[in-house]
Amino acid sequence: MSSRDMERGRKHRGDTQWTSWLTPTIVLANVAVFIVVMFINDCPKTTNGANGDCVAKFLRRFSFQPLRENPLLGPSSSTLEKMGALEWRKVVQGNEKWRLITSMWLHAGVFHLFTNMFNVIFFGIRLEQQFGFIRIGLIYLISGFGGNILSALFLQNSISVGASGALLGLMGAMLSELLINWTIYANKLAALFTILFIIAINLAIGLLPWVDNFAHIGGFLTGFFLGFVLLIRPQLGWEESRNSTQYGARARSKYNPCQYMLFFIAAVVVVAGLTVGIVMLFKGENGNKHCKWCHRLDCYPTSKWSC
Repeated sequence: MSSRDMERGRKHRGDTQWTSWLTPTIVLANVAVFIVVMFINDCPKTTNGANGDCVAKFLRRFSFQPLRENPLLGPSSSTLEKMGALEWRKVVQGNEKWRLITSMWLHAGVFHLFTNMFNVIFFGIRLEQQFGFIRIGLIYLISGFGGNILSALFLQNSISVGASGALLGLMGAMLSELLINWTIYANKLAALFTILFIIAINLAIGLLPWVDNFAHIGGFLTGFFLGFVLLIRPQLGWEESRNSTQYGARARSKYNPCQYMLFFIAAVVVVAGLTVGIVMLFKGENGNKHCKWCHRLDCYPTSKWSC
């Protein structure tokens, strides 16, 4: 949504704009983790590296795996697995539950890292300035966790890394924030179509091979419902009605009934969804057995590629 819309809303409500520090910290943390991963990867010491196939050899131990192995300019899959990538067998059978968290701080390559962090900055700073670091931090972490739960349920023969679930959670939260606080914005439809367009692009990219769209979908749904819970705001007219009590008039509620309804429904959906997902995951359930067509949501085969 446009910054003009946000500014108009703040002028009506007298909101304080928060200083954004958490979002830049998240970006720096992801970059730092990627540097550490590349240091540990040490391509020149691998078999391929010894044959002179590393990319950007001048970086020495920070050089990238051969493009035929990792076209995103990053480490090997074995290094990512060692550093905490999401892998169903290790999470469920190896009891390494921490991978549901650590995998969202790992990235497969420079391109992967840059794309995710650019979008985290774009959406995260804007949301953090409006709602503060606590609520946005919760949405980021819980969405990433929810995305990894769904990913582990459906993708059980591959590893997964990336902050895409958390990122899509921020996008989903921005969408639900617009809907639940609808009356405070001007140019509502333009803002709505802009957000939907960006979300559609990200979900469409998830249909390509080697992209974990289940993490996208799980993160988006988690963030979308969390937005109804954590990003609810007073509606226009509340300040005026509060001031009217000076003249004996009855003040209206701070939040309207629709907001209360969406708040409680979304809270139930988030808690129930995460609980069911966790129970199914650690019982060893395979999501594909319960949804025969859901694999199409992760990769759609065409004449140009197979899944």
